[in-house]
Amino acid sequence: MKAVIMAGGQGTRLRPLTSNQPKPMLPVVNRPMMEHIVNLLTRCSFDEMIVTLQFLPTLISNYFGDGGEWGASMHYSTEFVPLGTAGSVKNASGLLQDTFLVISGDALTDIDLTGVVDYHRRNKAMATLTLIRVDNPLEFGIVVTDADGRIERFLEKPNWGQVFSDTINTGIYVLEPEVLDFIPDGRSFDFSKDLFPLLLEKGYPLYGYVAEGYWCDIGNFEQYIAAHKDILERKVRIDPPGFRMSENVWVGEGVDIAGDAEIRGPVVLGDHCRIERGAVIREYTVLGHNVIVKQDSFVHRALVYDNSYIGANCHLRGCVVGKNCDLKGNVRLEEGVVVGDECLIGENVMVNHDVKIYPFKTVETGATVNTSIIWESKGLRTLFGKKAISGIMNIDITPEQALRIALAYGSSLPLGSTVVTTRDASRAARTIKRAVITGLNASGVNVADLEVSPSPVNRFAISVERAVGGIDVRISTFDPQSIEIRFFDERGIDISEAKQRDIEKVFYQANFRRAFMGEIGAIVFPPRVLEMYTNSLLNQLDLERLNLKRFRVVVDYAFGSVSIILPQVLGKMGCDVLGLNSFVDEKKVTLDQEELNAALKNLSQLVRTSEAELGVLMDNAGERLYLLDDLGRQLHPQTALLLFVKLLCESGRKGRIAVPVSITSRVEEIAQSYGNEVIRTKVSRSDLMRTSLDGEVIFAGAGSGGFIFPSFLPIYDAMASTAILMDSLSQAGGRLSGLVDELPPVHLLSEEIPASWEQKGLIMRRLVEETNEGRLELIDGVKVFLDERTWILVLPDPDVPSMHLICESDDDTRAALVIGEFTKKIMDIVGG
Repeated sequence: MKAVIMAGGQGTRLRPLTSNQPKPMLPVVNRPMMEHIVNLLTRCSFDEMIVTLQFLPTLISNYFGDGGEWGASMHYSTEFVPLGTAGSVKNASGLLQDTFLVISGDALTDIDLTGVVDYHRRNKAMATLTLIRVDNPLEFGIVVTDADGRIERFLEKPNWGQVFSDTINTGIYVLEPEVLDFIPDGRSFDFSKDLFPLLLEKGYPLYGYVAEGYWCDIGNFEQYIAAHKDILERKVRIDPPGFRMSENVWVGEGVDIAGDAEIRGPVVLGDHCRIERGAVIREYTVLGHNVIVKQDSFVHRALVYDNSYIGANCHLRGCVVGKNCDLKGNVRLEEGVVVGDECLIGENVMVNHDVKIYPFKTVETGATVNTSIIWESKGLRTLFGKKAISGIMNIDITPEQALRIALAYGSSLPLGSTVVTTRDASRAARTIKRAVITGLNASGVNVADLEVSPSPVNRFAISVERAVGGIDVRISTFDPQSIEIRFFDERGIDISEAKQRDIEKVFYQANFRRAFMGEIGAIVFPPRVLEMYTNSLLNQLDLERLNLKRFRVVVDYAFGSVSIILPQVLGKMGCDVLGLNSFVDEKKVTLDQEELNAALKNLSQLVRTSEAELGVLMDNAGERLYLLDDLGRQLHPQTALLLFVKLLCESGRKGRIAVPVSITSRVEEIAQSYGNEVIRTKVSRSDLMRTSLDGEVIFAGAGSGGFIFPSFLPIYDAMASTAILMDSLSQAGGRLSGLVDELPPVHLLSEEIPASWEQKGLIMRRLVEETNEGRLELIDGVKVFLDERTWILVLPDPDVPSMHLICESDDDTRAALVIGEFTKKIMDIVGG
């Protein structure tokens, strides 16, 4: 019987190790992964093999040749475009006239294949799938069989609610040649997703053989390391190469071990390794051929490929080092670090947990590497945070990186489309925006540049300029050292998570579109956008009523770009304005927390002394509003949100009000008393903006001081919020402080507790399973309603390893007690 070895996998999850070699050629105890499969096949009397190739095919065919060295005859079938698992076998159909076996060349197993073949023949099956039992089947395709072994159902990557069996598909099949007739030519077709469900639907006999033995799908670094450990612990019938000494130490030819070096098995030392004095080689380490470990180095649970050099006083633990690497003295590689082939790591370098260094990279002496140094393909970190790409200027966010980000974004847009750009007044934002514009133009995208403008103007201009999106660059709020690059879609709202992933994919793969000479994008400077924005906002207001009212207001422009627009708006409204910091200053574009507190204190004093009717301060982007009443009291963002809800409802507006799940339930209390509906959204601002596009939504707001009036724009806009607030106050009458005092009190507390990434899923699942009292709401996080007035929300943070606990009750004491109870419950889950 012939065997087909599928060896076309790229192994993208194992990069950088697979950046420059196919996954089947990755060494497992110093032999290519596929060689272990070939040895298994020859032991089971398969002496004719067909190898399907796709990625870097010559590396495999050159190594195995005609297969004679392994007592087999090998033929090769190369696909030039990916055809899927079944399609790759179909590509070799000219060599398959009888029953044949299919096996993956990049898994590790010692299953008795002759037993699978015998079972197939006894049952006269069209196809027999080799199954194995596993403890956690979620990551695999589950196969459900009847008592006779006939397959009844397939489940690809199920969730826990679909786990009806613990037998999974190993990717080892015995097939009759007739199955090839069901595989189309020249297009991607998969065994488990396409062919087998089709055969099952047509009623052909498909059987599942539950095998005994070892099987491991080496799909990621954890499984790769674990496979080596299993071999060294003799859990799989694979003999490590070399002479076996005491304590399970396998030693190759010509190995030189210094007398005072410590070798603690199980370990494998390849041919001609040299271990110098004082070096310690501990359990589950595999050193390839010709590896040198200099004096006083420590190596534990590490895989080091052929011809690599480990300098003196190095410390390697739980890491992988590619072939031909040079680690100078005193290098430290932490858990999860992977160094690609032919890298040079300088002296005194610290590479922190889970960093991936791609092939042919140099790390300079004394460097501390906290993030992956990427070559060719995707790394593990994501570009986007909660609302933007952000980082320290010229460290995390550099002009070079900004250009590549813009190239990635531009490559995802139609050629010749237009993107609106804005920035704050800082030199840093100007530098990064110029790089962004260059990247967009280089990818064939035109730019409508509004120069220094608030973010809402960018979002407004997208529709005016018929653009497909916008990019806003500015210093981060409260952090003058950091910068943000934010992206808007064709409607002016934050781009979706799916679009973020598209940009990241292009960015990490460096798959940028390069525009030809005649396709380079243009730069235009739209002349009347600020005027159009102002007029559009004024059209939302009753200017006659406002001019009769003549509000007295104190405005702190905080040296931001809102000072370019808002004075004109307030002038048209007939306001008497005391303006503070009402000009753009490139050195004062944002406030840190201490400066903000001082500014709000000063604003409060001026509101009282000038007998103003309200005071406002806006953030750098012109999106977040800080509001003070006529008594100089700062309104908490949730109080300000309730104020807007009450004013809109009292004005007779009918429709839906959208707020995140983390907002006080007093919103429902107010809105429903006027016959309006409240809808809850996820906590993310992009989800709130997207919800506000619903034609029935009249207002949306969050607990951050961001408010949305969809009749104007479906975005946070502090300028519009200020104008619409005064318009509503002029209609309602009375003083702002009196309206605030009429609002129901809010007793809402929050706390952040640490939770590792691995623990977050466990915590959420256990909370859902173990919450017996109260009603659950699972819009975002786990929200438990304990009674009519008390609820708690447990929300994982998307950016850091922590959980947020937010609780509302009748009083702060009760809310604090509930947070304490749930904190203890979470600690018990993690500790248990």
